[in-house]
Amino acid sequence: MIPLPSTGPAELMREAAALNARIAESIEKLARVTDEQVDIATTPKDEVFRTDRVTLFRYRPLAPRKIRTPVLIAYSLVGRYTMTDLQEDRSLIRNLLNQGVDVWVIDWGNPSRADRFLTIDDYVLGYLHDCVETVCRVAEAEGISLLGICEGGVFTLAYAALEPALVKSVVLTVTPLDFHADQSDDNPSQGFINLWTRSLKPEDVDRMIEVWGVLPGDFMGAIFSMLTPMRSITKYNLDLLDVANDEAKLLNFLRMEKWLGDRPHHPGEAAKQWLKDLYQENKLINNQLALGGRTVDLRQVTAPVLNIYAEADHIIPPATSRALGGRLGTEDYTELGLQGGHIGVFVSSKSQGIVSRGIVHSLAERDG
Repeated sequence: MIPLPSTGPAELMREAAALNARIAESIEKLARVTDEQVDIATTPKDEVFRTDRVTLFRYRPLAPRKIRTPVLIAYSLVGRYTMTDLQEDRSLIRNLLNQGVDVWVIDWGNPSRADRFLTIDDYVLGYLHDCVETVCRVAEAEGISLLGICEGGVFTLAYAALEPALVKSVVLTVTPLDFHADQSDDNPSQGFINLWTRSLKPEDVDRMIEVWGVLPGDFMGAIFSMLTPMRSITKYNLDLLDVANDEAKLLNFLRMEKWLGDRPHHPGEAAKQWLKDLYQENKLINNQLALGGRTVDLRQVTAPVLNIYAEADHIIPPATSRALGGRLGTEDYTELGLQGGHIGVFVSSKSQGIVSRGIVHSLAERDG
């Protein structure tokens, strides 16, 4: 048996003193950080259209335009599009702009209990359609490219099936498509949200929305934190201490926390559809989802589709994203798997440039 090294009282006191000094230094540095230093989504843009809580923005160009077809970004309702523009050197939007893309983004706003009865129908055939028509009119384009992220990817794919004439290309990123495909994946770190939602009875979902009127953002934030409990526990002590002596890393950490703390509510009826029609009944991939009295038939998607997924995604298991081959009305379908997790695809230093180059390459080959 190998004896464990012993640590004397004096050594323990020195280690404790050093730790206390690091903590004190970290607190001092945090106290000096200003709101302006942790601003996110700072790339210049202009409001073009507003309806209810929804706002459409157009980004100002950073390079000569090379892609003629404008690109409209639709993020999930359970997060903010600001993840795509977290900071200057970690920004999908800046990377696209620097490569000559005309970038637009939808801000879904801050839904409240008053928006309880908004449905996915309203978001896809109402708000998203209004934004698409506005982009076409202002940009003088016959159609647009849609870039959907997570739940926003479901919205854009459904829209492309229902309004194919207005969609020239579709890019999906970390998007759940076959909500039951995780059952054939033996990776124990993925699929917990799928398991949880399938364990709920439909009446449980109804009661939850009846109580809150929305699917609360802080509730979903807690769910996401519980998926990686050790990471969530240690990031405010060990991780924060590790970055405290590096100002750039500290500000990176705080900007991410600012984004995580700004999680909007999900409108109630749309949340019911999301949890019951999609997570539980898996209607999208089976061409059974109905919006506005019309069936979302994926065989009606005729635009080229680029499907980007994260190989270590614990929120949207890769198997649930890799599901479109042979199911679309177009044969121009490409998958791109990237290392990293659900958010890391957009903000990690390793992925910077890879995602945007893949998107721009796909768009450029099919532009016009």
